[in-house]
Amino acid sequence: MAKKQPRGKNGRQAYSRWRLQPEELRWRCPENYLKFKTTDDLKVVKEVVGQERALAALSLGLEIEATGYNIFVTGPAGSGRTSTVQRLLEKARPVKTLTDKCYVHNFGNPDEPRLLQLPAGEGRLFRQAMDELVAYLAKNIPRQFEAEGYQNSRLEIIDRFKEKGAARVRDFEKKVASEGFALVQTTPVARPELAPIVDKQPVSIDLLDRLVEEGKLTAERAAELKNRHRELSTELMSIYKELREYERQARENLAELDKQMVSPLLDERLAEIRERYRDSMVASYLNEVRAAILADIDLFRQRGGEGEVPAAGAGVDPYLQYRVNVLVDNSEQKSAPVVFETNPTYRNLFGSIERVWDKSGQWRTDFTHIKAGSLIRADGGFLVVNALDLLTEPGVWPTLKRTLRNRQLEIAAYDPFVSLFGTTALKPEPIPLDLKVIMIGEPWVYNLLAAYDEEFQKIFKVRADFDWEMALTRDSASEYAQVIKSLCEKEKLRAFDRSAVARVIEFGARLAGRRDKVTTRFNLIADVLKEANYWAGKAQSRVVKAEHIEQAITQRRQRVRIIEEKLQESIRKGLLFIDVKGMVQGQVNGLAVYDLVEYSFAIPVRITARVGVGAAGIISVEREAELSGPIHDKGLYIITGYLRNKYAADLPLVLTASITFEQSYGGIDGDSASSTELYALLSELAELPLRQDLAVTGSVNQKGEIQPIGGVNEKIEGFFDVCQQKGFTGTQGVLIPRANVGDLMLREDVVAAVRQGRFHIYAIETIDEGIELLTGVPAGRPARNGEYPPESVNGRVKARLRTLAERFRRFRSDEEKVSGSR
Repeated sequence: MAKKQPRGKNGRQAYSRWRLQPEELRWRCPENYLKFKTTDDLKVVKEVVGQERALAALSLGLEIEATGYNIFVTGPAGSGRTSTVQRLLEKARPVKTLTDKCYVHNFGNPDEPRLLQLPAGEGRLFRQAMDELVAYLAKNIPRQFEAEGYQNSRLEIIDRFKEKGAARVRDFEKKVASEGFALVQTTPVARPELAPIVDKQPVSIDLLDRLVEEGKLTAERAAELKNRHRELSTELMSIYKELREYERQARENLAELDKQMVSPLLDERLAEIRERYRDSMVASYLNEVRAAILADIDLFRQRGGEGEVPAAGAGVDPYLQYRVNVLVDNSEQKSAPVVFETNPTYRNLFGSIERVWDKSGQWRTDFTHIKAGSLIRADGGFLVVNALDLLTEPGVWPTLKRTLRNRQLEIAAYDPFVSLFGTTALKPEPIPLDLKVIMIGEPWVYNLLAAYDEEFQKIFKVRADFDWEMALTRDSASEYAQVIKSLCEKEKLRAFDRSAVARVIEFGARLAGRRDKVTTRFNLIADVLKEANYWAGKAQSRVVKAEHIEQAITQRRQRVRIIEEKLQESIRKGLLFIDVKGMVQGQVNGLAVYDLVEYSFAIPVRITARVGVGAAGIISVEREAELSGPIHDKGLYIITGYLRNKYAADLPLVLTASITFEQSYGGIDGDSASSTELYALLSELAELPLRQDLAVTGSVNQKGEIQPIGGVNEKIEGFFDVCQQKGFTGTQGVLIPRANVGDLMLREDVVAAVRQGRFHIYAIETIDEGIELLTGVPAGRPARNGEYPPESVNGRVKARLRTLAERFRRFRSDEEKVSGSR
C-alpha cells in the first residue's frame, strides 16, 4: 500500500521546497524603469530598437561597393524589417551622379535599338529637342521646295538633261531617215521602234518577207533592210542606255539640289543639339539621323504638316525613327533612388516590350514600346523586394541572378500568352546596372536558397538577421516606451500612462517567452495599442491605462479561443476524460499545446501506462499507429535508457509496456511529455497511484534530469482553466522544469489563485523529485550495494522489474522444455 501524502497546515501539501511563490510566477515592470507620467512626456524614437546585429550587417552591405554585396534581410514578420530598411535607406542615401536612359532607333540594325545615357534630367530635353527638330523640318522643308529659286533650279536641271536626250534622239532620227528607216511609236507607253520605209510608208520589219512574196519588194532589198535594221537597233539600244544615264544624272542632280536646300535647315538645328549634348554616342546617333533625313527627304516634303507625335490610336507615326523613348527620367532625383517593388512580376521588375495591334490585325512593336521595370528605375540606388513574392513569380529568380551576376539588364518581351502567336524580334542594347538589391524574407526562405542554389550566396553576400526579441533591462524598457510613443504618433492614438506602458512591456515579455527578454515584433504590439486605445475611448478615458491594455489582451484572446473553449467544454461534460482530483495507478495528466495561427493554448491530456511480462520493451501506441513524430519517438528511447541506467545494473531489463495518449486522434510530436510518460510507467511498475490533481510537463534525459520545454505559460494556464471549471480543491497544480521558471509570465488570475493557495506551481529538477510529488512516497536513494529502500518508489520499481524478469525467465524455460519434449 502507498503511504499517505504528507499534509501541511490547512490541508495543503508540504512540498514548499519545490513550490513557487507568487512573485516568481510573473515579471512586473518596476516603477523606476519608467520616468514619465504619460507618453506625451516622451520623444519620438527615430532609431531602430533592439536590432544592433541587423543594423551592423545592413550598414556593411550598404557601404561596400563590391560586386555581390546585395543584402538578404531575414527575421520574423512584424520585427520591423521593412520599416528599418526604409529608414536606413532614407538616412544613408548617397548623392550619386545619375543618368537618364533613352532608347533610340538603330539605323544600322533596326531590330537592336540603341541605348543613350544622358545626365539626369537631360533625357526629356533631348526627346523634346528631337521632336522639335522633326516638327521644324516637317514644316519648313515643304516651304523650301515651294520657293521660286528651287523650282527654277529644278526645272533647269530637268530641262538640261531632257534636251541632251532629245538632241541625241533627233540626231539618230536624221541618220535612220537617210537610210530608209523611221522611228515609230507603236503604243503610247512603248519605246519608239525602227521601221523600214516601203513605198513611202513605214512597215514592220516582220512584213518584209510578205512584201517580197507579193512582188512589192525585191529579196535583195529586203535582206539589206534587215541587216541594216539589226545594226541600227543595236545603236538605238545604246541611245536608250544613254537616255537612262541622263535620267539617273538628273535624279542625282535633283537629289543633290534637295540636299542643298535641306542641309542648311537641318545642320542649323542639329548644331544646336550637338552643342548641348557632346557625348560621343549622341554625336554618332545625330550623324545617323542627318544621313537618314537627307536620304529620305520625300518623307518631309510629301507629308508636310507639323511633325508632331501622333495621339494614341492615330496610327503609325511616320517620323517614328526620329523619336526618343525616355526609359528612365531622373530629373527629380537628387540622391540615390530607392524603389520598393511590391509586385515583383517579370514585367514590373525587368521591364517589357509591349505590343499593339495594327490595322491589319497583326502584333506590332518598336523601340518606343520598350518600358522600364523597377530594376532600371533603381539603377544607381537600391531596390527592395519581398523574397517570397519574387520567388513565386515565373522566370523572375533566374533572370534576377543573371542580371546581378552580369551587372547588366537585357529587356525582353515576356508574355507567355502572346508568345503563342509570335514573339518580337526586338533585342534592345543591354543596360549596364549599378545598384544593390535588398530582399526581405523569412529565415527558412534564406536557408532554402543557401542550401539548394549555389549562386545565391555569391550574389547575396550579406545577411541582416532581425531578432524577434531583445534584452529586457532598464534602458531597453525606456527604449520600448519610446517605441510606444512613436506608434502612438503614427497611429494618432491617445497618450498611454505609465501603468499602460508597463503592462505593454510585460505583454512583450510574455510574447518573447522569457522574463529577461521582450519581443521586437512591434506589429503585434501596435495591434494591442490600437485596441487598447479603442477600449479607452469606450470608457471615455483621456489616456490609455493598464486596465485598457488588459482588456485589449483579454478580448484578443477571447475572439480566437473558440477551439480551446470547445475542448474545455468536452472536458466539463465528461466527453474528454480528465481527472483533477484523486489518485490513479499508471495514469497522469499531461499537457498538449495547440499552435494556431492567432495564438497557442494547452489542454490536459490523459497519459496511461500498462506493464506485463514479455520482452517487447516499451511500446508507444501512437508510434505503432503512425501518429507520432520522430522527436516523440526519441523521447521513448530515452525513457528506455533511463530505466536501463537506473535499475538494470544487475538484472536484465525485460518487460512489455504500453504507453498512450488517451483520446488523442491526431498526430503528436515533441519530447515535452517524456517525463510525464515516464511517471505513468514508474507508477505502473511500482504499483503506486499518482495524483490526478497535478499536471506534468517537461522532457527528460537518460540521467533523469528534467529539461526545459516550450509553451510553459500556456500549459499551466490550460490546466488552471480546467481546474477552475471543475472546481478548485486547494491542492491542484502543475509540475514544470526548474529551468523554465525564468519563462513564467502567467495571467493575473493564475497568480492570484496561487497567492490565495487555490493553485500551485512546482519546479523540479529530477524524476525523483517529480515522482515523490506525484505519489507522496519518497523516491529513495541507493545504498552502497546499489539497492533502494524497499518501500521507496525506486525500490518498488526495481523489485517489480526483477519479478518481471524472473517470470519471463521461467516462462521461457518452461516453453523450451515443452518444445524439447516434442
